[in-house]
Amino acid sequence: MMMHNGNNGYGNGVMTSASGTGTTSSSPSTNPQSQGLKTYFKTPEGRYKLHYEKTHPPGLLPYSHGKSVSQITLAHLKERATQAGTALSSSSSSASTSSGVRYAAARLLGVGGGNGSRTLSFGGGNGTSKAGNGTSRSGSFAGSNGSHSMLNSNYDGKGTYVIFNVGDSLFISDLNSQDKDPIKSIHFSNSNPICHAFDPEAKDGHDFLIGLASGDVYSVSLRQQLQDVGKKLVGAQHYNKEGSVSTSRCTSIAWVPKADGAFVVAHADGNLYVYEKGKDGTGDTSFPVVKDQTQFSVAHARSSKSNPIARWHICESSINSIALSTDGAYLATVGRDGYLRVFDYSKEQLICGGRSYYGALLCCAWSVDGKYILTGGEDDLVTVWSMEDRKVVAWGEGHNSWVSGVAFDSYWSSPTSDGTEENVMYRFGSVGQDTQLLLWDLSMDEIVVPLRRCPPGGSPTFSTGSQSSHWDSICPVGTLQPAPSMRDVPKLSPLVAHRVHSEPLSGINFTDESILTGCREGHVKIWMRPGNSESQSSNSEAPVGNITKEQQTMPGKTGASSYKSVHM
Repeated sequence: MMMHNGNNGYGNGVMTSASGTGTTSSSPSTNPQSQGLKTYFKTPEGRYKLHYEKTHPPGLLPYSHGKSVSQITLAHLKERATQAGTALSSSSSSASTSSGVRYAAARLLGVGGGNGSRTLSFGGGNGTSKAGNGTSRSGSFAGSNGSHSMLNSNYDGKGTYVIFNVGDSLFISDLNSQDKDPIKSIHFSNSNPICHAFDPEAKDGHDFLIGLASGDVYSVSLRQQLQDVGKKLVGAQHYNKEGSVSTSRCTSIAWVPKADGAFVVAHADGNLYVYEKGKDGTGDTSFPVVKDQTQFSVAHARSSKSNPIARWHICESSINSIALSTDGAYLATVGRDGYLRVFDYSKEQLICGGRSYYGALLCCAWSVDGKYILTGGEDDLVTVWSMEDRKVVAWGEGHNSWVSGVAFDSYWSSPTSDGTEENVMYRFGSVGQDTQLLLWDLSMDEIVVPLRRCPPGGSPTFSTGSQSSHWDSICPVGTLQPAPSMRDVPKLSPLVAHRVHSEPLSGINFTDESILTGCREGHVKIWMRPGNSESQSSNSEAPVGNITKEQQTMPGKTGASSYKSVHM
């Protein structure tokens, strides 16, 4: 295991990334970035094959890549409401027009300005109204730009999209298209987009969040951005305008599930703010000074009209990534100080947490059932935390450099599952600056766990079976644990270790039919699951993955697995 890293290239921000490749060819083999890399990798259930690649347009200056971290967001737009769909179809020439034609038409029709649309550039722009607390609107919510906006009439209103940031721009690509170039780009004049998030259950049209290096935050309708052919945000609501609440850079942003438009924004100064979407926030947005920078504290807004509505002081240093459990009950944060912290979101209470083996933590993710949390960071380890035991229950060893992205595969189920066994198996993935994608199988029933801590000069006692009956007594609520001893934690070996990019990786996402990997240079690769690549090659227009919550499955139930090894 390596305890150093030659070239980070990301600072201390969130380390999830973005995009495709540098050519417009649809064949992966023609991309110089892919030369020397295999276009498939094997798993026990079959081959994952490289299907598509996505990228930013050619011509971006190399230095622009290093100005901000990159992140991949997947967004699935459902069928529009009947009334809105009718209005759109009346001006649409064809709903089946390819994304490549749409993008070309957009460029010809004036992408980049000069089309007279009411757009929002960073820091104000035309058509904005400034509010006392730094919350403002540009134009209005989706669909009300009228004659002032030039719409892309060929946009068909539904589909799955890959959104990623490179430099000072956001790029939107059609996941189901062979085109490598994005169908839409959004430019920010005075700051770089750092993080973004999509809410498939949004009620009022504003379903997409963007956090900037300046600390500014926007909410917009993704559908409206796709309809407009300009390169500026349209119909945006602006939060923390001109640093009215915080001048610290945004590092991570997330919608709160089942909270009707609430979202949270983490910053590099160790603070996290809770916002309510659509709230103009005309009240006082100032918060009291944090008395003890080393302690967790929550301060609420002084006015019911204020937005943000609360400030959570998490730690002294940067919060690198945040993640909410699928039911919205718990919020996990990881930071530069190396600690994972887990909070009860509604009670605003620190529940548990602990320190990495070494260095900062850079990424985190929840299992779909909320029982486990993955973290990755500068110790080159993938750490599995148990919410039941409030402890580290496994370390994944296999990366040779910092782990920059982790995710559970909520669509995978064990091929040996018959639905009757008690033991649950989880599949998860990780990517790192060693350019590798690693896949892991976790079966808690097979993990060898310590019965008790090793006494001085003695040897630890181990047992197989359910970890919950063998770990030490559960620590008190709110306890942050020190890093465990290396000999006390069971070790996992990866099921798959595959070099997927030539540049350090920074993001991983799963869909029902594919795995997406992204590198820091702005390239995204889409790897089709076994059995799907053949059907996709015969029908290139078939969707390669919807990411609706309804499709996510619980972890597969299975007996003993022969897919992975566990060692101490």
